[in-house]
Amino acid sequence: MPKSLSETNQMEASETKISQLSRRKFLGYASAATGLMVVASACNKEQVMNTTSTQNTNVTADGTVDLGTGDIGILNYAYALEQLEAAFYTMVISKPYSNISPMELAMLTDVRDHEISHREFFKNALGGMAIPALDFDWSTITFTSRDSVLGTAKAFEDLGVSAYNGAGRLIKSADYLVLAGKIVSVEARHAAAIRDLIANGTFADDTTVDAMGLDMARKPLEVLAIAGAYIKTKIDPSHLPTY
Repeated sequence: MPKSLSETNQMEASETKISQLSRRKFLGYASAATGLMVVASACNKEQVMNTTSTQNTNVTADGTVDLGTGDIGILNYAYALEQLEAAFYTMVISKPYSNISPMELAMLTDVRDHEISHREFFKNALGGMAIPALDFDWSTITFTSRDSVLGTAKAFEDLGVSAYNGAGRLIKSADYLVLAGKIVSVEARHAAAIRDLIANGTFADDTTVDAMGLDMARKPLEVLAIAGAYIKTKIDPSHLPTY
């Protein structure tokens, strides 16, 4: 039977509410999954520390951070990027941009929590092989501006996805590759959510997904060249594996 105008309006209102809740829910599920990964990492710490690597990470006399070699170097590379994202979203939530909606604040808070979980996962897994905490430069970001914050978030999330995609082939341990795949899938959810906050329907446009339906991949040197604009600490990636 045809629905009345009142019934139609009620359905549309319900669909809008469900859509808003769905954004929050998928991030919540991702957060729970990430939390399990952190717990698992603590159990597997000894296994991670036994990864073959020919050089420990270190900080040189001029303060340069050497990421190291082998799988340890790649894990430190990922750790550096997660430090960047966690620090950025912590700043965003500590001083929300003007007129931020409750839905956007809740979503960005979830993203912050995910990135902190990712950062702590790598820190705990690497143990004594982990690089130190990095220093960041936020001078080009206006945290009171929605456009500035979301534009930067979009850039960081897209960069993070391309970084994991590009580093995957450099990881020798199957276990680490599986974990990297789990993390990049969460980063991709972030990227999609942020993109849709900026412009609905742009979550997988041709600036990130090619004609083959594949997401962009970048090599570590390419990623660090872009991320370096926000990282004060000098990073030496020269000992990372290459392809």
